[in-house]
Amino acid sequence: MSVERKDVEHVALLARLALTEEEIAMYTTELNAVLSFMEKLNELDTSQVSPTTHVLDLQNVFREDEVGQSMAVDDVVANAPEKTDGQFKVPRIL
Repeated sequence: MSVERKDVEHVALLARLALTEEEIAMYTTELNAVLSFMEKLNELDTSQVSPTTHVLDLQNVFREDEVGQSMAVDDVVANAPEKTDGQFKVPRIL
C-alpha cells in the first residue's frame, strides 16, 4: 500500500489544512516511509508474543480513596484575594 498525492490532498481537506505544494510532496514521502516501515514490521513472526496493554506489569497503582481530615474553611480561604461567606470570590464568566 502506498500513499499518493491525492490521498494527502484528501486528508488535508478533511482536516481543513491548507498545504503548499512542498508540504504535499513532503507528507507523501513521509507517509510512504511510515507505511514501508509498518510493512517491514508485519513481516515479523509475533505468534509467540502475548498482547500487551502496558509495557510494565503493573496492576492498580492508585491509592485507596479514603476520607481524611479536611482543613478548616477559614484556613483555606485565608490567603484568597477576595472571599464571600467562606468561599472564593471570582469574576463572573458568563
